[in-house]
Amino acid sequence: MFNDVEHGQKPVPPSDEALFERDSPIRMVHSDVVSMMVGGIRGLLLQMLHPHALQGVLDHSNFRSDMHGRLRRTARFIAVTTFGHRDEARKAIERVNAIHAKVGGTLPDGMPYSATDPRVLAWVHVAEATSFLAAYLRHVRPNMPGHEQDEYYRQFALIAHALGADPVPTDRREAETIFRELRMDLSASPQAREVADLVLNQRPEGAPPAVQAMLGAEAVALLPPFARSMLGLERPGLGAIPARAATLGMGKTLRWAFRQG
Repeated sequence: MFNDVEHGQKPVPPSDEALFERDSPIRMVHSDVVSMMVGGIRGLLLQMLHPHALQGVLDHSNFRSDMHGRLRRTARFIAVTTFGHRDEARKAIERVNAIHAKVGGTLPDGMPYSATDPRVLAWVHVAEATSFLAAYLRHVRPNMPGHEQDEYYRQFALIAHALGADPVPTDRREAETIFRELRMDLSASPQAREVADLVLNQRPEGAPPAVQAMLGAEAVALLPPFARSMLGLERPGLGAIPARAATLGMGKTLRWAFRQG
């Protein structure tokens, strides 16, 4: 189970009255801890290339001291909305919408931004969805049938729509189309590179450095070339194939450890 057990929080128990059925594509993809960690890092790196999403982080979070807190909170939200009782999932969505309603400000060029902007939320969603699925296909199930991949997007779209995102992909073709369209909204900046550096190099308390390094290297390897270039990131020094092999080997140990917890 992909959960945030931070500060005494208990894992989210899977419910038979969740928004999604057991063994459905979204629950399969979101249940693998290693691929979700890799996908979460990749998704956050992509999100920070959107100037509005980036400014929201700069203005309304303590990312410099707790960048991984954002990843943990995202993990918790994904766990609750995917596996938790549907009532708890809806409450979680309402809480996020209430937070977004208070997040806004002005970009350096004077343009206003808001966390409720449907197009910004669309980029945040498509960055997450494509990243989670890409990591799952690479590390867990490369032969996942196309119709199940499409169903994953359709299911995840229910959450994105509830958060106010638009446009939202409901299959692989739409995901590729929307990703290309929204890419026009992205921009490189020193601030985005600073966030990327913190994501990849700020070690969470108690986390083995080797684990963080392997997860980060694999996330960077999975980024589109344009994103690596915009963030000033090179392919990991290990090289894509060795980095993947190391992550796969580490993944077996991590999965075993999480099952024992």
